Amino acid sequence: MADEELDDEAEDFDGEEGEEGEESGGGRKRLLIVVGAVLILILGGLAAAYFTGLLQPVMDMLGGGETQAEGEISDEPTISQDAVFYDLQEMLVNINTGGRKPVYLKIRVSLELSNADDIIQVEAVMPRIIDNFQIYLRELRVEDLKGSAGMYRLREELLKRVNVAASPAVINDVLFKEMLVQ
Repeated sequence: MADEELDDEAEDFDGEEGEEGEESGGGRKRLLIVVGAVLILILGGLAAAYFTGLLQPVMDMLGGGETQAEGEISDEPTISQDAVFYDLQEMLVNINTGGRKPVYLKIRVSLELSNADDIIQVEAVMPRIIDNFQIYLRELRVEDLKGSAGMYRLREELLKRVNVAASPAVINDVLFKEMLVQ
């Protein structure tokens, strides 16, 4: 009888150990899956940062110097003594309010041209420039113009549109002289 009790206890002990062994094996699988997913996310984030250029300053710092080749264009603005400023006429547009009370945007901008010879080309396509500005400005919402980030986006969009319209003339910047939302 004592032998039977020992055999029963041994079977119970082996059964419990088997269940724990299965749980630890399943836990290891889960751990491997979680670790693998984290590694994939980290590698994906690093790849995205590399391809968007966010890692460039870190790579320059670790490399101990500039990695920019001679033919590449730098992001730093260059100040030219030959810059010419051309004032555009004042524009008044009603902006998109989604059917509510009309809101008007009054804006005066100045274009920074790389040289005085480009003034003739800009004046020749002025109706196209004004049209591109009007179309873009009419689709803006009041929320789009809030804060410095809104102003920066507006400047970049206007610069892109004026460069397309005035090509081959090069416009370096769009400068706000007056902007009023009413």
